[in-house]
Amino acid sequence: MRIFRQALVVALLFTGIAVTQAESGEVAVLETNMGVIEFTFMADKAPGHVKNFQTLAKDGFYNGTTFHRVIPGFMIQGGDPKSKDADRSQHGTGGPGYSIKAEFNDVSHARGIVSMARSRHPDSAGSQFFIVVKDSPFLDGNYTVFGKVTQGMDVADKIVATPRDDRDNPLEPVVIKSVRIETR
Repeated sequence: MRIFRQALVVALLFTGIAVTQAESGEVAVLETNMGVIEFTFMADKAPGHVKNFQTLAKDGFYNGTTFHRVIPGFMIQGGDPKSKDADRSQHGTGGPGYSIKAEFNDVSHARGIVSMARSRHPDSAGSQFFIVVKDSPFLDGNYTVFGKVTQGMDVADKIVATPRDDRDNPLEPVVIKSVRIETR
């Protein structure tokens, strides 16, 4: 099957039809202590963000981090290396030590969209990402969409419903055990 897929990609390229990474079957597999979430990438919409996420994932950066911000009717956010620390006051303030340029695009923040979190500056995203659990079009044009959940929205729904503190941090850690990039 893999050889057939590779031949198909080559044939499509020769005919001038563009093939995105999502179409070639790359997925992120997030294994959490509440279940598995998988999403495809939108490299045609946000190539820098896709490359950044995949590089961090392959380096094990996300392993052991938590979903440190969960807001019912909105989203779940993770990817902060400081969320590994017991000091919850620092959760949500960390990153990889660099920022990437915004790649705002025309994909709406509908349920299941994966987008990069950032501070007030548009070019401040690094490692933190969020998964939209309810359509949030007010984010459109202000955050970079780079993926779409294909399996595990039931897990995201469980995560967003967990009891949380006054900073929206789950009382019991929701741990991202590992993130793998797989070709399907």
